[in-house]
Amino acid sequence: MNVKSRFFNGYNKKLFVYYFVIFTLLFVAVTLFQYQREKQYKTRQQELLLDSYARIIQNFVGNHKDSADLVMQAVRFLPDTSLRITIIDKDGTVLFDSFYEDYQHMENHLNRNEVQEAIKKGVGTSIRLSETTNIEYFYHALDFQDYFVRTAMPYDKQLMLFLKADTFYIYFMFLVFVIGAIFLMITSDRISHSIRKLEEFARRAGNSDNIENHFDFPNNELGEIGQQIVQIYQNLKEAQDELAYEKEKLFKHLYTSREGLAIFSPERKEILANNYFIQYANSLSDEQVVWSDEIFKIPEFEQINEFLSENLDSSFSDEFGVLKEKIKIKKGNGTYLINCIIFSDRTFEIAINDISEVEQRDSLKREITSNISHELRTPVSSIQGYLETLVSNPDLPESKRQFFLKRSHMQSIRLAQLIKDISDLNKIEEAGHFYNKEVVNLNEVVSNAIADVHLLLQQKNMEAVCHFTTDIRINGIHTLLYSVFRNLMDNSINYAGEGAEIHIECYREDESFYFFKYYDTGVGVPEEHMHRIFERFYRVDSGRARVNGGTGLGLAIVKNAITLHGGQISVKNHPGGGIEFLFSMQKVN
Repeated sequence: MNVKSRFFNGYNKKLFVYYFVIFTLLFVAVTLFQYQREKQYKTRQQELLLDSYARIIQNFVGNHKDSADLVMQAVRFLPDTSLRITIIDKDGTVLFDSFYEDYQHMENHLNRNEVQEAIKKGVGTSIRLSETTNIEYFYHALDFQDYFVRTAMPYDKQLMLFLKADTFYIYFMFLVFVIGAIFLMITSDRISHSIRKLEEFARRAGNSDNIENHFDFPNNELGEIGQQIVQIYQNLKEAQDELAYEKEKLFKHLYTSREGLAIFSPERKEILANNYFIQYANSLSDEQVVWSDEIFKIPEFEQINEFLSENLDSSFSDEFGVLKEKIKIKKGNGTYLINCIIFSDRTFEIAINDISEVEQRDSLKREITSNISHELRTPVSSIQGYLETLVSNPDLPESKRQFFLKRSHMQSIRLAQLIKDISDLNKIEEAGHFYNKEVVNLNEVVSNAIADVHLLLQQKNMEAVCHFTTDIRINGIHTLLYSVFRNLMDNSINYAGEGAEIHIECYREDESFYFFKYYDTGVGVPEEHMHRIFERFYRVDSGRARVNGGTGLGLAIVKNAITLHGGQISVKNHPGGGIEFLFSMQKVN
C-alpha cells in the first residue's frame, strides 16, 4: 500500500485530522502572537521617535509654555516638516499648535484620548481623526509636569505600511505551515500504520487466534514496541496455558481425592472444598455443617484454631515457606487425622482423613467371612431340622406338618433374600461398572419408596416426609437408588420404634454434588456401635434383628450404592433423638 492510498484510509484520516487541528491551532496562535509582537515593536519605535521630538520641544520651552516664539524656534530644529506640535495646558487649554494659527480659539483638549492616557500614565498615544484639521494622525502626548507636549504625524499610507508587519514574515510562516502539514501527513501515516497493526494484533488476541512470534509490524520504533508486545503476549499465553493445566490437575486431585480437602482465606473463609470435607466435618460435629468454614466452631478443632491464631500473623521460619500442624480426633469409635498447612500468602489448607477404616479392614474381612458362614448356616440348619422332623415322623398331625412346612418356606425366603443381598453387594463392590447409568429423578424414587412402605408405616404408626423443594436428577442406577432409600426406611421401620417420624432432606448442593440428610426420631443407636453400623451382618441387637427379618446387609448395600454414585455416607445420632445419615451423590454431568 503506497502513502497516498494509506493516507485516505479512514483511520489514518482521523489521526491526521486530529493532529492537523492541534498543529493548526498552535501554528495560528504562534503566528498571531509573533505578528502582534512585530506590530507592537514598530509602534513602539514610532512612539520613541515622537517621544524624542517632544523632549526637544520641552528643552527649548522650559518653563515658558506661553512663548510661541520659543516653540517655533524648536520646531525648526526638527527634521520632519510634517510633524504637528501642540502645547496643552494642564486644564486642557491649547497654548500652541504648529498647524493651526488661531490656536487661541481651539476647543479644550483635556478629553482627548492621548491626553487622558498621559494624565494616567505620563505618556499616551492614539490614532484618530483630528477635529481641527480633519486629518487622521498618530498622536503622542507626553506629560511635563506643567503642560503636555503632543506630537503628531499624519497617519498616511507610508506610516501605515511602516506600522504593519512585514509580508515576508507571513509568506515565510505559510511556507513553514505547508512543510509542517506534509511532514505531519507522513508522520501520521507511519504512526497509524503501526497502530493498525497493533489493532489487528489486539483483535486476533481477543479472538484467541493463532499469532506468530514475528507479527508483521512496520520497521520503526512503534513496530519494535509492537513486536515486544507480541512476545510478551506469547510468554503470558504460554504461562496461562501451563497455569490452566496445573489448575485442572489440582481440581481433579481435589475432587477425586478420598481426603477431605479444603482451602481457606486468612479470614478463615472457604475458597474451595471437596465433598469429602463436608462429609467428614458432619461426622465430627454434633451440629449440622453446611459450609466448610463452620468446622472452626467444632470443639475438637480447638487445637487447630489455636495453631491458626498463633501463626497466621507471624513470620515464617519453616525452610519450605509453610507451617504445619497435625492432630488426631476420635469421634465415637472413628479416628480422623487432621493436617493443617499455612502457606506463605496466609491462606491455609485443612485435610481430613478417616484412618479408622484402615485399622479395621483386616478384622472386617475375617468377620465378614465368619458372618456369611454363620448367616447361611442358620436358615439352612432350620430348614434341615424341619424337613428331618417331617421325614422321620410321617404320622405327624396335618397341623404340625403345615407349621413345619411354613417355617421351612419362611427360612427359604430368608435364605434367598440373604443370597440376593450378598450377590447385590458383591456386584456393587466388584462389578459396579457393569450397571447402566441413566438420568434418574430422585424425587420419584423417594416417592415410590415411601409409597411401597406405606402399610408398614401405618402398622407402626409412623410417618415418612420428603422435604425436597426442587427436582433432583442423578446420573445413576434406578434400582440401586431405590434400594438406598428403601433400606434406610426398612431400617427405621424395624428399629426406630412406634410413632417415629422419618425425614429426608437435600440440605446443600454445589457444582458437582447434592448433599442429603436422612433421619428418624426413634430410639437411635448406642455410640459404641456407630463405627460398625455399615459392616456386613453387623447388628446392634442380633436377636431383635432376626425377629424383624433383617439380613444385616441393608446398610452395607446403602453405603456401597452411594459410593458407586460418587458419594460418601456417614452416620450419627440425631440431636433430637433417633439416627441420622448424611450422604452425597454426584449431579448429572
